[in-house]
Amino acid sequence: MQTKMGPLDTAVSIDSYECTIAVECCVFGFQDNVLKILLVKRSIAPFKDYWLLPGGAISEGKTLSESLNQVLFSLTGIQEIPHQQVACYGQVDRHPIKRVVSVSFYALVKPENHPAIPKSYISDIKWYPLDELPKLGFDHDLLFKDALMKLRSNLRVNLVFGELLPDLFTLTELQDLYESILNEKLDRRNFRKKILQMNILETTNQKKAGIKGGPTLYKRK
Repeated sequence: MQTKMGPLDTAVSIDSYECTIAVECCVFGFQDNVLKILLVKRSIAPFKDYWLLPGGAISEGKTLSESLNQVLFSLTGIQEIPHQQVACYGQVDRHPIKRVVSVSFYALVKPENHPAIPKSYISDIKWYPLDELPKLGFDHDLLFKDALMKLRSNLRVNLVFGELLPDLFTLTELQDLYESILNEKLDRRNFRKKILQMNILETTNQKKAGIKGGPTLYKRK
């Protein structure tokens, strides 16, 4: 997994056994009705020139959440984005050099609100559509799949989409987002009925400008 080596490395000793604790984040964005993920290209070995999820070792004296915010900023310049924990990974062979245990998260953002620039040992940054992902380094393919599964599970139970939509949106835009994340076509009538029954949206009595028929704009309560 993203086992960051370098200035952010933090190791703990367990009965003379050294183990690095790391945090990794699957940052999702929604652009042009396409769900994308933020990847960084590693410029040092191991897995030099591989694309990865942004992540790194935790900092001494900081919580997992604080460490993740620090790591994201140190690698991409992205600051203080809401995130949710996904899982913990502790397989003994997940790093070719040392023992690393990682805690993974996912975040939902609007890419245009969080310009990313490569920093530290990152040579490039790119938003990849999910159907165009390259082979990821370490075990990040697994971390990505688990994060997407967690997001889909949460989406089916609650209206959870972070910054993926603007503050005001139409039901069509919301359905487009759901279909992109779930990778399936949803019945329009059933979707709207279910969403409105959840009682988590509020109509604004405003109409979407520039679209024929002027669909109603909603916001989250």
